[in-house]
Amino acid sequence: MNLDLTSIYERMPDFKSHEEARAWFKEEFGDDFLLRSSDEINGKKVYYYHVVKNPEVYQQYMESFASPVKHEITDMGTFESYSTLEISEDGGISLTI
Repeated sequence: MNLDLTSIYERMPDFKSHEEARAWFKEEFGDDFLLRSSDEINGKKVYYYHVVKNPEVYQQYMESFASPVKHEITDMGTFESYSTLEISEDGGISLTI
């Protein structure tokens, strides 16, 4: 999957909450939109999602964390298999490709 940031930003509404933004991205990306973690930054809750672009490579990468065998990343394909999307509790968005 090739993420076209310009197209995403042009179609994206002005979100008022995390829930509203999450629902929109889930509709856009379906099962390729995955919650990975959350944190509190400057008193504001931030949620970190992965938008999976290459499911096969991404799955191998995620499985490597559960494996006792050490895995080495030998090319950038692993990191190109997903993009990170941050959604703040007030609906603010940050997307990295």
